[in-house]
Amino acid sequence: MTRAELITESLVKHLIRGMEQASSICILTSFVMKSGCEMLFEPLRKAAERGADIKICTGDYLFITQPEALKAISNIHKNIEIRLWKSNGTSFHPKAYLFQFQNDGQLIVGSSNLSRSALTTGVEWNVSLSESTRVYEDALDQFTKIMYHEQTIVVNDETIKTYEEKYEHFHQKHPNLVRTWTKREEMELMLPSEQERANEMVKEATNTYGEEIKPRFAQIPALEELETTIEEGYKSALVVMATGLGKTYLAAFFAKSFQRILFIAHREEILHQAKHSFEHVMNDKTYGIYNGKQKEGEADVVFASIFTLSMKQHLEMFSPDEFDLIIVDEFHHAAARSYSRVLDYFQPQFLLGITATPDRNDNKDVYALCDGNVAFRLDFLEAIQRQWLAPFHYYGIYDDTDYRQLTWLGNRYAEEELLQVQLKEEMAENIVQAWEKHKQSRTLVFCSSIKQADYLANYFQQKGYKAISLHSRQVEVSRKHAIELLNNGEIDAIFTVDLFNEGIDIPSVDTLLFVRPTESLTVFTQQIGRGLRLHPEKNYCVVIDLIGNYRNADVKLSVFDTSNDPKKPKQFQPNVPANCVLNIETEVINLLAEIARKFQPRKEKLKDAYFTLKQELGRRPTYLEIHLKGQSESIQYKQEFNSYLGFLYWADELSEREKEVFKRYETWLIEVEKTGMAKSYKMVVLLAMLQRGVSDWYQPITPEETAPFFHHYLTETEYRKKIDFSDKETKRLWDYNEEKVSKLIVKMPMTKWSGSSKGLVTFENNRFGFSFDVVKEDEELLYEWTREICEYRLHVHFERKSN
Repeated sequence: MTRAELITESLVKHLIRGMEQASSICILTSFVMKSGCEMLFEPLRKAAERGADIKICTGDYLFITQPEALKAISNIHKNIEIRLWKSNGTSFHPKAYLFQFQNDGQLIVGSSNLSRSALTTGVEWNVSLSESTRVYEDALDQFTKIMYHEQTIVVNDETIKTYEEKYEHFHQKHPNLVRTWTKREEMELMLPSEQERANEMVKEATNTYGEEIKPRFAQIPALEELETTIEEGYKSALVVMATGLGKTYLAAFFAKSFQRILFIAHREEILHQAKHSFEHVMNDKTYGIYNGKQKEGEADVVFASIFTLSMKQHLEMFSPDEFDLIIVDEFHHAAARSYSRVLDYFQPQFLLGITATPDRNDNKDVYALCDGNVAFRLDFLEAIQRQWLAPFHYYGIYDDTDYRQLTWLGNRYAEEELLQVQLKEEMAENIVQAWEKHKQSRTLVFCSSIKQADYLANYFQQKGYKAISLHSRQVEVSRKHAIELLNNGEIDAIFTVDLFNEGIDIPSVDTLLFVRPTESLTVFTQQIGRGLRLHPEKNYCVVIDLIGNYRNADVKLSVFDTSNDPKKPKQFQPNVPANCVLNIETEVINLLAEIARKFQPRKEKLKDAYFTLKQELGRRPTYLEIHLKGQSESIQYKQEFNSYLGFLYWADELSEREKEVFKRYETWLIEVEKTGMAKSYKMVVLLAMLQRGVSDWYQPITPEETAPFFHHYLTETEYRKKIDFSDKETKRLWDYNEEKVSKLIVKMPMTKWSGSSKGLVTFENNRFGFSFDVVKEDEELLYEWTREICEYRLHVHFERKSN
């Protein structure tokens, strides 16, 4: 039974009471003030210390949120997760407080933001609803959508610095601003029913029960590689498989040898689609959905929303060893922390990541979760060459819009500024003419915004074409009906924003029209995949792409390049599959050449990638984190600066003390970074030395002292043994023999390294060591740096990279 209470004064008492008892606390507030944070500092700290799951989301609208307030809440406790909604000028003013207790939940929603006056003496109205069912669950579901929306960023020391700069700039620019909330157009976050959309997709599926579903096409070699990966002893792996090749079915086939399975995704419709695929492959198991509205956690195969599962109260419903196999679908970067929390908790036999996007740098989170181990990779270009996907005819059309004048917000252009240049009849007419010249019968149009989709659909209608704008706010026609109309040829085009990036396919689509800047190569690749599925009425897919001087314009054509050679200069006429066509207007080629000439030097690009990751982590990334999570290839830091530490020195990221130590031992650090490694032996010896601790690691060591660790490390896992300890000589050493292992160490890493290090490394009188002295005060820092490079090099050496 629902209990309702109107609260018109002293809301803080009700909040503190909830914080003292709740196992989960979620706060959604349009802004936070330092005064409000101070009032709730102790209650939140105590709740965090007793293990409550606490999430706070606030906004930057009109820069009312104080930087001091963000600092205050971020200092309460390290386990409190805080995110900031980037409003980009659109009003954002929710106020809600959610508490999960043992048997029910409480939702307080109303007018009170997180400020002293709003919580105590201000004239505020709030309603408290306590119940165990629908309203609270709906509110929690909507909270997680906002908390992990792509418009939010994590709040940490680095992002607070950035916000503080923008805050000060805004208030300097508007010193007399009256900061009042204006009733501008609200940003609608609630999408159409996720369940309804999922049901539509299930009905659209072409398979029928009763058929025996077998692996086909790319699924066959992918399954073989996954089996090999398990045999080699890896505990996790990533499969990269182009859209249209059945990566979800592949996951289902792979899962047949496991008992209890957890499938995690960031979109509700993907959960229901995956459940449908698994049911076709394995009809002897039970299946359940675990999200904001359904809690079917007892099933053999559980399909879980990461946003629900990552909450403490839901995560702890399962034991750490509950699942034998966990499958992670590709996900947005905003949810990375949630995935880490879930995967740190569970201990599966195997972790499988699946993604349709081949660009590691743009899909770095799922890559990092699987430790960079790629079991199988097949992009859409190779799939086209194998005739598993339809070929394309690409037309690059010149767009004379000057995007340099638009504000860049880190991952997209400011919407209002973009709309000012997009919603013009001249541009719409150019789009119509390009489409009329190259189109086939069924077109999917990718737009930047809902307003652009509506505007262009209306313009096409005025030209006599049958067009529909389909997006999250569209209520006149359902997605299912729109797809049927397009399939039947009753309409010419669907104009959409992001509905068809993932999870939805219309195989009959034979024309793609891009009227938006390419902000993400991953999204661009996903959208290209929407037109490549095989269909009896389609010989090829036409891709019509407007290209202007926007970001990524000079690199986007690389997704069509079969050579895939990062050392080659940028190709504006890339090598495409033999059965494909690439036609680029002369103005576009000239534009791309101009952009390339003015493109930032690689050093600056590496610096930008570093600071982006630093902001995400809230601290300086380690070398291995740069490799697994950075937007640029880690090897480029060594190529440009001789070492990662050399880059940190150049970027002024070292303290004065660290700079002194770096310059003193720079030669050694570069040696560890650059010494040749056909096998891992040098770094294994160095790791053995590092095991001795900060004060002793650089002292000389004998082969006999090294042998036990050396042998154990290389035989501990099948993949290390297979890669570096399985030739004729070392196979005889699988059964430990100290004398023979010691002789191998003398012959291979110790003598060889000392002979190639220009005197830095020595091997004399059966003792391996270094020719340089270590100052006592430098021991800890040099130890940490050496270990960081050593672990990075070992990880990269053993990382599985299947092609």
